[in-house]
Amino acid sequence: MSLATRSAESFIELESRYGAHNYHPLDVVAERGEGVHLWDVDGKKYMDFLAAYSAVNQGHNHPRIVKAMIDQAQRLALTSRAFRNDRFPPLLEKLCKLTGFDKALLMNSGAEAVETAIKAVRKWAYDVKGIEYPKAEIIVADGNFHGRTTTIVGFSTDPDSTSRFGPFTPGFKIVPYGDLQAVEAAITPNTAAIFMEPIQGEAGVLIPPVGFLRGLREIADKHGILLVLDEIQSGLGRTGKLFAFEHEGIRPDGVTIGKALSGGLYPVSAFLSSNAVMDVFTPGIHGSTYGGNPLACAVASAALDVLVDEKLVERTAELGSHLDKRLRALTSPLVKGVRVRGLWAGVDLVPEAGGARKFCYKLKDRGMLCKDTHVNTIRLAPPLVITKEELDWAVDQLEAVLAEG
Repeated sequence: MSLATRSAESFIELESRYGAHNYHPLDVVAERGEGVHLWDVDGKKYMDFLAAYSAVNQGHNHPRIVKAMIDQAQRLALTSRAFRNDRFPPLLEKLCKLTGFDKALLMNSGAEAVETAIKAVRKWAYDVKGIEYPKAEIIVADGNFHGRTTTIVGFSTDPDSTSRFGPFTPGFKIVPYGDLQAVEAAITPNTAAIFMEPIQGEAGVLIPPVGFLRGLREIADKHGILLVLDEIQSGLGRTGKLFAFEHEGIRPDGVTIGKALSGGLYPVSAFLSSNAVMDVFTPGIHGSTYGGNPLACAVASAALDVLVDEKLVERTAELGSHLDKRLRALTSPLVKGVRVRGLWAGVDLVPEAGGARKFCYKLKDRGMLCKDTHVNTIRLAPPLVITKEELDWAVDQLEAVLAEG
């Protein structure tokens, strides 16, 4: 049977039979995408309000990024870092000039960028700060989501993430998210860094209290430790700023990025930091066969150009204000609370609503795709190329399914 003649049910059955059951997706089988829309194998059109967890900020299959990918794939895809290539240095320059950091270290997945940041922080702690080896500690927040590797899940507080994968890597202290006093109390002579998300995406788009990031910067400066922020979901325009930390006018010592760095077409991630931190890396101690490959660099370069040239950050700030007004005007008794920052929102439902997942299915039936998290929260995160009219249509669908109950 050809792919063109298979039903959605047959694809779902194949996935269930031959794939590991490590995801619980909505039962929609996407076939193609363009801009803010997806089409399933039955030809039904949907508006994508998850944007692959912000990876598709530039919209599905942006023609400029697709062209860059095809052109580069026809020239050179991979050399490994054993040799140099002509796409890697220009991307490094573009990234650093755009973000204001001194150096970039390219990897593939977001988790790899986080692992790179952890390595950098620990080596800086020993080589520069003078912490006794191997006693360096990193302060992290409860409710965090930084990836799925064994080191990363070891400092998660999500039971699904930690699910019998131990023993876990030591060296992390977990504090309540948004609590500056707890951060201060956790610091010891062995503290190397604070590592947190400026907004917790997987936790339901949790926005910390005003002044929290500024307070983290002050604590880090006071104790001579690093502040590193995970902007893999929140960065590159999602919140109406290039980085979410800009909302409080601070600069971290390092940042992890990924997802939208490639516009959803290829796995590209990076750790960005200062010369003082990056100089701890020497040849042979860290790397990736695919990290910084020519294809990845061509795609990432085009993705960054789209963000800048189409003014997607500014567009998100404007549309985000409209989304905020629309969502805060929801009058349904099923809505417990709303959090919005740019084109990123979490809508909390009361427990009596029966869980967010059933509403995600109702929205799917109306042609809108979004995702539930932590039982009672609906996450909303459309591609940044969405129009005001499309945004209003989506909120109208949300209002309708909430009215249905």
